[in-house]
Amino acid sequence: MDRRESEAEGDPGGWWGNGARTLVAGSAGAPDRRWVFVSGTSGFDAERRAMAGDVEEQARQTLRNIRRTLRRSDADLSDVVRMRVYLADAADFPRVQPVLAEEFRDRPPIGTTMVCPLADPRMRIEIEVTARC
Repeated sequence: MDRRESEAEGDPGGWWGNGARTLVAGSAGAPDRRWVFVSGTSGFDAERRAMAGDVEEQARQTLRNIRRTLRRSDADLSDVVRMRVYLADAADFPRVQPVLAEEFRDRPPIGTTMVCPLADPRMRIEIEVTARC
């Protein structure tokens, strides 16, 4: 998918475009010929139009949203080489880590976890990834 196709799917790019789309429908993926860069993605479930309060379920939904974005570029979570995890509360790290370890048990990507305020007060986790395609 090139930039024009991404824009046609409703992702105009830029901070507000990606941020708003992340909260509503999942994250935008920006592929080039070898890599897919998935911007910060939340655990918002677009089908239910809701976000779980539980950080583990938010982490699972975030990974489902990322998987859906990656598949548009013929990639999957197994192709992720770099992951950045943003947590609203450091106390959630021990609850999120097993969810990530389960999903990436066969091939864990390199990663960084940061604690910071997130865009929506319901958000407890946000993840961005880089994957091979």
